[in-house]
Amino acid sequence: MELISKYKKAHNRLILLDYDGTLVNFTLTPDEAKPSVDLLNILYKLSCTPCTKVIIITGREYKSIDKLIGHLPIDIIAEHGAMIKENGTWKEQINNVTFWKKEVLLSLNEITSKCPGSFIEEKSFSLAWHYRNSETEAGHTYSRELIRLLDNNIHFSVLKILDGNKVVELLHNGIGKGISVNNLIAQNTYDCILSIGDDVTDEDMFEVLKDNENSFTIKVGSGNTSAKYRLDAPKNVLQLLELL
Repeated sequence: MELISKYKKAHNRLILLDYDGTLVNFTLTPDEAKPSVDLLNILYKLSCTPCTKVIIITGREYKSIDKLIGHLPIDIIAEHGAMIKENGTWKEQINNVTFWKKEVLLSLNEITSKCPGSFIEEKSFSLAWHYRNSETEAGHTYSRELIRLLDNNIHFSVLKILDGNKVVELLHNGIGKGISVNNLIAQNTYDCILSIGDDVTDEDMFEVLKDNENSFTIKVGSGNTSAKYRLDAPKNVLQLLELL
């Protein structure tokens, strides 16, 4: 496999890994998606490999992901790039402006009351409406209604809507995984970059790396993608990381 060959020959490697849906399977609630012992061991061994930088890049709230994997010697980009943990220290990347949350919550609460199984997740820099636990057709229908509501009623220029994998999220338009990856590759030169993710938010980083001849981008699961390769499920991601 070209990736394995290039990885082993590389002098400066960057590994970018989404968490939910990529390293672990989705669960009923985010708190249940705990890393397996095998995953923790693989991440630790990768992080100890010379000339290899491992970064978890996730939309999760930073305190949540820190509880799960914060003890590992790896950097973390959380909340789509709003918070970054480097050398054990968390730092804000944008001002935490939350004046918009009160108005957005009105729309989220309205839809949640109509859609059984759905729930709202409040993060430091964003609000997310999850419908993974709802009946499939109802969840999709109400997610379209929510997006229409937000488009029509929310007039904050600082916001953008992410229509993700059974989640609709509102966040600051100055953050995103693509922006974070752009900053990373501007700061250093990598001769092998591996980027793996499963959701629409990961497409931002795939797009950034699309023309990088040293990059290997991998989409987990089905659906349209800008990634160069595809894996079926998190178990296949772990198998690949074990090979590395």
